[in-house]
Amino acid sequence: MNNIISYIEQEQIKNYKKFPLFRSGDTLEIHIWVVEGSKKRVQIFEGIVIAISKKNSFNCSFTIRKLSNGIGIERVFSLYSKIINDIKIKKKGYVKKAKLYYLRKLVGKAARIKERLM
Repeated sequence: MNNIISYIEQEQIKNYKKFPLFRSGDTLEIHIWVVEGSKKRVQIFEGIVIAISKKNSFNCSFTIRKLSNGIGIERVFSLYSKIINDIKIKKKGYVKKAKLYYLRKLVGKAARIKERLM
């Protein structure tokens, strides 16, 4: 049964846009479709990837964290969602953990991540 489900998921993934490969610690710029009344526009959400779950499946989701006026904002996106218009990698981060939840406690210069050479 699992083989059938994974086969169907792989077929569905082929129909979606190709996004760049990113990892935890990377700084992304995500272009999101926002609907306001009858108008539709693109909004940019930029932040650090702190977690990726179910990386190789159709249900893949990732968490982005950014600071806005000193307040941490986290948002979870589904990779194959219709609201995501584009994903751009701004910086590649060098981290040794898959989940960067410890960044929630850090502020200022302590919350920086080393840059990985491309």
